[in-house]
Amino acid sequence: MPETIALHTRLKPGAEQDYADAHAGIPAALVAALKAAGVGNWRIWRSGQDLFHLVEVADYQSMRRALADHPANVPWQARMAELLEVQDDYSGNDSGIPLVWELA
Repeated sequence: MPETIALHTRLKPGAEQDYADAHAGIPAALVAALKAAGVGNWRIWRSGQDLFHLVEVADYQSMRRALADHPANVPWQARMAELLEVQDDYSGNDSGIPLVWELA
């Protein structure tokens, strides 16, 4: 059963336009890598410096393992590290923001 994972990241002050520009042209190789890793959809909203991600993925932990050293993801993460307050090095067992309530 697919997972829906919520994530929260935060931009460095002044990085808003660079972040938007980077996401206006996601490299095709990264899109292919995300899809191959089981991502069905990834949406990002921004409020000020705060970024809210909603990821629909077959298996979030498997996706992270598949992308950790992927040649399309490594340079993307390096670029994101320049723009985000906290770099994601794909180590550990991140599971996103815990779900508190859902109207189903």
